[in-house]
Amino acid sequence: MAQYDIIAATGCPTGIAHTFMAKEALEKAAAERGLTIKVETHGQVGIENELTRGEIASARAVVVAADKDVQAERFAGKPMVSVGVSKALSVEEAGKLIDRALAAKGDDSAVVAAADDDDLEEKESIGHQIYKHLMNGVSHMLVFVVAGGVLTAISFLWGITSYDSTASDYNSFAAMLKIIGGIAMNLMVPVLSAYIAESIGKRPALVPGFVAGMIAIQGLPVNAETGLIDAGGSGVGFGFLGGIVGGFLSGYTIVLLEKVFSKIPESLNGLKAIFLYPLCSTAIVGLVMLGISGPMAAINQGMMDFLQGLSSSGPVVLGLAIGCMCAFDMGGPVNKAAYTTGTLLLGTALEAGVGTETYNFGTNFMAAVSAACIVPPLITTFAVIVGKKYFSQEDHDAGIVNLILGCTHITEGAIPFMTKNIIPVMPIMMIGSSIASILTIFFNVHDPAPHGGFLVLPVVENGPLWVLAILIGTVVGGVLFTAFKKYDYDKNAKKDAEQPVLETPGTATAAVKAAPAAQAPQTTDFVKPEQVFVGESFASRDELLTFVSKKAVEQGIAQDADELMSAFIAREDMGTTGMTDNFAIPHAKSTTVTNAAVMAIKTSDIAGWETLDQKPVEVAIALLIPDTEAGTTHLKLLSKVAEALMDDEFRSAVKGTDDAATIAKLINDRLNA
Repeated sequence: MAQYDIIAATGCPTGIAHTFMAKEALEKAAAERGLTIKVETHGQVGIENELTRGEIASARAVVVAADKDVQAERFAGKPMVSVGVSKALSVEEAGKLIDRALAAKGDDSAVVAAADDDDLEEKESIGHQIYKHLMNGVSHMLVFVVAGGVLTAISFLWGITSYDSTASDYNSFAAMLKIIGGIAMNLMVPVLSAYIAESIGKRPALVPGFVAGMIAIQGLPVNAETGLIDAGGSGVGFGFLGGIVGGFLSGYTIVLLEKVFSKIPESLNGLKAIFLYPLCSTAIVGLVMLGISGPMAAINQGMMDFLQGLSSSGPVVLGLAIGCMCAFDMGGPVNKAAYTTGTLLLGTALEAGVGTETYNFGTNFMAAVSAACIVPPLITTFAVIVGKKYFSQEDHDAGIVNLILGCTHITEGAIPFMTKNIIPVMPIMMIGSSIASILTIFFNVHDPAPHGGFLVLPVVENGPLWVLAILIGTVVGGVLFTAFKKYDYDKNAKKDAEQPVLETPGTATAAVKAAPAAQAPQTTDFVKPEQVFVGESFASRDELLTFVSKKAVEQGIAQDADELMSAFIAREDMGTTGMTDNFAIPHAKSTTVTNAAVMAIKTSDIAGWETLDQKPVEVAIALLIPDTEAGTTHLKLLSKVAEALMDDEFRSAVKGTDDAATIAKLINDRLNA
């Protein structure tokens, strides 16, 4: 990985001239000072010469010369100067900016990143890249679907045909809502296509991406009389699938054109951005999309026929498929596939109009998808209420919050419960969601809104039956989940009864259960002197955690240092483990940990580790816990460490000695207190 003395980012509103003038001036000024520099430009083409996290971390200083957002938050903690792009157009002015940046104060540890980030990015699988591009399009598209679908659904409050001026229930305001909602829904495919393309080819890919999406909607126009291609004719659209194909085609067309035009001088970058890229890419993509419109329309129709054929197999088959997909990863790619299919069919349904077979199928399918997405978080709510004693306080609180999330169609709230015990929790969630979906189809429920949960209940046809279907799925799943947690609770209680257990302290007088003398050494000698490290020096939090991970493997506590490090970082991402008075308690729960352990590290100040009192960390007491022992004896034992940090005498004693054996004894005493 290349390292640079200075890194910089430049950008002007138009992204044509000043952006690259500032880049050139900064490069010349750095060369005059014998410094290496890398300048990232935010021009009309998009981001070029993009800085990596490793390059940012290793740089001495940062110069931002921009009149637009260049994501300066990436440089937090680095010595930095930030000015408008006009302040860096001459070599002299650019040199002054570099000098100011080098003289500025910063906190390098705030942006420490792994030195091999570039290698990790290069190893990203093709499948993951494709998924990432697709999800970029889907995430931008869904907001249009939700806005359009809900507005259209609200228009039905005045009557199912209230948008029709010839109908008896006509209402002009309802008609306007229907128009607005329809426009938003019609933008679904072009936005999907454009932002898949943008993820691949950056900003230049937006133009062909939008055009490809529009072609996917209208198809190849043909004159009905002559049978020839005619701009005034009509075509058969190929919708959602066409938008996906058009997005990838547009993105990779831009990638190809970048290579074709790479020999053009940098001085003509503006010409490439505003003329060559949009013209050539739109022509190429447009011709290809029109050329494949016939086969794509046939494939699209085939997909619709398959889904309708699945429906003809009966509510059980269709509902089971929908329920299992929605509950499989609860917000992941499989869930999104089911939900996106539902929005596709809903869009087609709303376009076909109320009363048509297409409308009935699409809105019924959407109701089944929504029911399946609502159930998993409600299952957790049911379980934490009915089986409260089988859950931790943290899980209980999360389950109560899931009542709100579930009622508003946010499935992701159930993910933390599933990740703790994928088997059998995932199958339980699938069962509950499938029951709700199957009953929704049986009850002939129709939902014209793609999102909102119970908030859109007023526009749902057979709404009470829909709620009943969801409640039945919730209760069945909730009973199964509670039964599993009871079994798990009883199993752990039996294990605890067979060995010395330290009660989780609720008060200062919490009692310690008596233990056979033969087992006492397991508790009294829990922390060994060789697990205490004194006098080590670390530049950052991540460097210390890397050290702990490697030592854990060396001592047989864990099997994979990288996996353990990832577990530490994942916990830090949830919230800092930096405490007060220079202490931190990093902890990792992972399958790579073979034996629960405590490791203590006493070092010089580690700045940049966020703490509750903003003081640097000097002592880190790391907890390493096997994934299978969460909530059992060892975790209860290790929780004593957090309690000890509340004691001034304990903190002072640890900070006052550099003897590893003494520190180990201090911790062991607390574990047995």
